[in-house]
Parts: sequence; structure tokens; C-alpha cells
Amino acid sequence: MSFRLSPRVCVLGSANVDIHGAAHQPLRLRDSNPGSVHVSPGGVARNVAENLSRLGVDCRLVTAVGKDPHGEMLLAHGREAGIDMRFVQELESAPTSTYLAVLDRCGNMQVAVADMEIMDQLTAARLEPLRNAIGESSLLVIDANLPDDALGWVVNTFPNHDVFADTVSTAKAMRLKPYLGTLHTLKTNPAEAEALTGFEARTGADLDRMADWLHAQGVQRLFLTRAEDGLFYSTGNERGHVTLEQDGDDVTNSTGAGDAFLAALVYARLQDWPLDGTLQFAGAAAQVTVEDRSPSNPALSLTAIERVLKL
Repeated sequence: MSFRLSPRVCVLGSANVDIHGAAHQPLRLRDSNPGSVHVSPGGVARNVAENLSRLGVDCRLVTAVGKDPHGEMLLAHGREAGIDMRFVQELESAPTSTYLAVLDRCGNMQVAVADMEIMDQLTAARLEPLRNAIGESSLLVIDANLPDDALGWVVNTFPNHDVFADTVSTAKAMRLKPYLGTLHTLKTNPAEAEALTGFEARTGADLDRMADWLHAQGVQRLFLTRAEDGLFYSTGNERGHVTLEQDGDDVTNSTGAGDAFLAALVYARLQDWPLDGTLQFAGAAAQVTVEDRSPSNPALSLTAIERVLKL
């Protein structure tokens, strides 16, 4: 597997301050659980942008933050990580998004609350002045935190760009339904896919039926991450299940694994790699990511991924 310099990518969607509380023992509901609390930059789009930057991709982030300490922290961290933050909208009308998650002692999210009112203000009208900056990218990544008119504006304004999308959550997944025909790649999980399609995602036959429906809507590639059950993928021509290797002792926080996987899918597309190399690379990126407390591991790099691939 060889690497070459990648063209620019623009990522549009959420940027949050993530607060993760990790229990030291099995979680007890309706009780105080001893554990640790960690604050870090997060948000699907922002995580994807950071991961791409750490892989050497020229990456622009389009999101909205409040004019508050959390917003300043996200801007400073993004610049430090190498993300082009010039097109982030700083708004006084709402606070910076905050994501609060409770993790079990294995690092898996059990429940989360997202305060993302500011994302509703990242409208098509706010994106229109950024048309040239967005269009200069060769590939676009969107997440379903964008409001409906912004999603429509992106896919209708740049019909010749490959668009990669993340469903984000069961509450947001349906926002992508009108635009499935414009998506090159859809990254989702079983619960989000069920909310989007109306099909169950339990058995292999369920997944085949769901994939067939999504392809019929126009989605070119589907990647459905299934936690301990691995990954289901379908490109129309190729379909299958793979195991994503993770040593349970090395999993500190799994919440950013899907974002790293999506970033790696983007990178592989820019490199024009075949599907088998793409799956190996993306799985290794997710494996590196879960070893850190933050949803985006600052140690992620091509070197780190190559090290995993050689194990």
C-alpha cells in the first residue's frame, strides 16, 4: 500500500466540546458512579477534519461555534491540528455545541445528550458566501447535523463532487433521506440505518435488503459499522462482512472510531485504492483512534496506521 499527496477536502457539519464521563466499574443507573471525566474537542465533522489533517490531507472545516470560551478552544485546537479553520462561522446568537456522553468501563458510550442548537443556524444563506471556498475542494464530507436547507444547498450546488455522509444519530439520520441519490458514500450504524430506511438491521438478510434499498435510492457505497459485530459493506458490485480488530484492553474511548473510519474512507478514495485496501486502512485508523481518551487521537498518522497493518 503506497501513499501519495491528497487534494483538498471540505468537511461540513458539527463541532462540539465533548465531555466524556467514564465509569471505573459496571454502570449503576440512577446513582453516582466513580470514574473520570475528560473534556476534549469533538463533533463528527470536526473529528473527521482533524483525522484527515493528521493523515496529511489539506482539509477545510465549515461549521459554527459560539463567541465563547468553548468556541475559542475549538478554533485554537483546530488550527494547531492543521485544519483550515478560516471558514468556521463565529456566532453570538447561540453557545458552542456541547456533547455529554457516559461511557462504560470498556469505553463504549451508553447514553449521551447533545446541545447543538447553533447548528440550526448554519443555513444555506450562511453557506452561500462560502461557495467558492467549498467548491475548490475535490471531495465533500457532510454530517446530518446540518439543517435541511444546508444539506440541500450542498448537494445541489456541487453535483459533480463526490459527497461522503454520516448519519450521526437516529434523531438526525432522516435528514439525509431526500439526498440519498447524491451520495457517493454513506457511513452509518444499525440504529441510524434503521431510522433512515425503515428496515431492520439485525440479520444478514436484513442488511442485504437495506443495502439493496439504499442503492436503489442512489447511494453508491454503504459502510455500516456494527461495534463488536464488525462492519457490513456494500458497493453494489461487492458486499460482505469484515471484523474490525480491536484489543479490548486497548480501548479507552470508542466514540470517535466511526469518525476515524469515515476519514480513512475519504483518504482511500483520494488515493483511488481498491476496496480491500480501503477496508484494511479504515479499520486500522479506527483501531488507532480508540486507544486515546479523546475522540480524535492526536497520535493518528500514516505511520501509526502502517504499524497496525503490519501487526
